[in-house]
Amino acid sequence: MPENTSKKNISDDEIDLLELFRRMGKTIIRWGHGLGTAFLISVIFMLKRWLPLGLSIILGGVISYFVKIKSDSSFTSELVFRNNLALMDGLTKRDNSGTTSEIISKISKLHLFCLQRNSLALSNALLLEPEAIKNISDISAFWIIDNSKDGIPDFVDYKGNHSPYDTNNIRMQDRLDIRVRIKTPQELNSIRDGIIKFIENDSLYQQRNRLRLNHNRELLARTDYDIQQLDSLQKVKYFEETRNSLPKIGGQMIFLQEQKTQLLYGDIYLLYSRKQALESEIDLYKGIVTLLSDFSAPAKRDNGTFYYAKYIISILFGITLLILILLANKRKLKELYEKY
Repeated sequence: MPENTSKKNISDDEIDLLELFRRMGKTIIRWGHGLGTAFLISVIFMLKRWLPLGLSIILGGVISYFVKIKSDSSFTSELVFRNNLALMDGLTKRDNSGTTSEIISKISKLHLFCLQRNSLALSNALLLEPEAIKNISDISAFWIIDNSKDGIPDFVDYKGNHSPYDTNNIRMQDRLDIRVRIKTPQELNSIRDGIIKFIENDSLYQQRNRLRLNHNRELLARTDYDIQQLDSLQKVKYFEETRNSLPKIGGQMIFLQEQKTQLLYGDIYLLYSRKQALESEIDLYKGIVTLLSDFSAPAKRDNGTFYYAKYIISILFGITLLILILLANKRKLKELYEKY
């Protein structure tokens, strides 16, 4: 008896599961059928009332065009700076100085001035005339992200949602992106110069830069000295090998030290590469920051007709559709109102 009872319970469980899946399937089919029916009804409803809906779209486009004409123009352009004060770690690609983060925070002050409409503070910071300041809508700084740590910039973190703890896709510690929103693009060059002055007028950054250049000059002098020493050593080695390679008994030549001399070439070339990098830091990257990519002339304004149309048309279309639905169901709504 217990064995039969157990088999019966298992059979009942299997039936219950089958019934459950069957009901779920029917429910899904019912929902799909209901959604399809609702979609068809909605399409037919809008097709029958295409005239008022179409007029709402046209009216929204016209309003958007006039709003565009009456509103101030807005253009966006970006530049990229190289932070010359960064002390890059060759393995982790991290900046041991932390200056890029400091510069981004410093540019955030300009962003705050723009939000507060503090024209006086913005004018003093950028050393620009008040008339030029009136054309600036916003100045913001962002990290540049390097995917897979290959040293190539991939995208700009505009939303600021990239995790600093991501070890595969990292923030580029030696460069930053600055985005400017402006009413007239003719002022971009003066704004660029103002941003550079704003960064390089920092006394602490100036001291760090002087120390960096002096340190690089000392390393360059030492590298030149090491190159001269290795070059002299190579000549001595070559002379000794030449003397040891004189004909011996039987007219055979002996080259015992040729491999050791060849090893010096790699060291010398390595020093020359290091010298070239130091000369670049001294001659090409003299300032606190170096402009890698300048502002480009915007092709079109940001707040064009489409910018306003996507909001205005959506609102007018939605209001018109809601009114049509209410008019189509006014009898039912009246009955519900009288009932309750």
